[in-house]
Amino acid sequence: MAEKKVTLSKKDRMAVCWRSTFLQGSWNYERMQNGGWAYSMIPALKKLYTTKEDRAAALKRHLEFFNTHPYLAAPILGVTLALEEDRANGAPVDDVAINGVKVGMMGPLAGVGDPVFWFTARPIIGALGASLAISGNIVGPILFFVLWNVLRIAFLWYTQEFGYRAGSKITDDLSGGLLQKVTRGAAMMGMFVLGALIERWVSIKFTPVVSKTPVQKGGYIDWDHIPSGAKGIKEVLTQWNMGKGMSLDKIKVTTLQDNLDQLIPGLAALLLTFLCMWLLKKKVSPIVIILGIFIVGIIAHVIGLM
Repeated sequence: MAEKKVTLSKKDRMAVCWRSTFLQGSWNYERMQNGGWAYSMIPALKKLYTTKEDRAAALKRHLEFFNTHPYLAAPILGVTLALEEDRANGAPVDDVAINGVKVGMMGPLAGVGDPVFWFTARPIIGALGASLAISGNIVGPILFFVLWNVLRIAFLWYTQEFGYRAGSKITDDLSGGLLQKVTRGAAMMGMFVLGALIERWVSIKFTPVVSKTPVQKGGYIDWDHIPSGAKGIKEVLTQWNMGKGMSLDKIKVTTLQDNLDQLIPGLAALLLTFLCMWLLKKKVSPIVIILGIFIVGIIAHVIGLM
């Protein structure tokens, strides 16, 4: 007689979706969203695994490092639910496969969430609510609250379901390497997004002065002859940026950072990122890396290097 297959019901998946709204409730600097992720998975793990040992092992598996956009975690949850379901039913899905999918997907999806939700959807809905609220209409803030949460909850549920169905198809072809291809492709996209974000989020400025060059008369703003008030501000803006492109001072100061930017802009930030990646590969704690960057940055600022 065949053993009865364990299946996650819609109610179980809805419980996971609801808990995922608290994904950042225990955010920490070492493993970031791992606590919220494990909390979200509890209803499914209780259904799939019956023994205390299996449940403990599953929770430990999901307490590894995890960090992505809080809304874009939903499709990753869906795929993970499918993988855990197939594992509970005897499929050859190991810890490496489950964690590999999570790590491979969280990088590229993290880069998608901010521009879609924080920089597009929320400002549009907020502007709609504000346009009503500014005239004293109480419907404005209510409309913002309702529309935003309808969008948020619908996105969480339907993308989680999409990931759940896609995850089932992935596990059907484990022998053919589809899981490995998806993981590799997602990892490559994650590295691409990471590389694009380095220039935006990592900033290092070396302040030592390399040279001071006098600017010829007529090439800098003559502050002694700038009128006061709004007229003076307009004149300075015109001469400095909008018109003649004059220097703000008689002396042009060139710093070490200016020279580095002329060679390869963002080189120091890229090297720092590679250093952090190398330290993580050597199993150095993220907390130690963060504290080390703080200490080095403070010392470099005190001695005038940054």
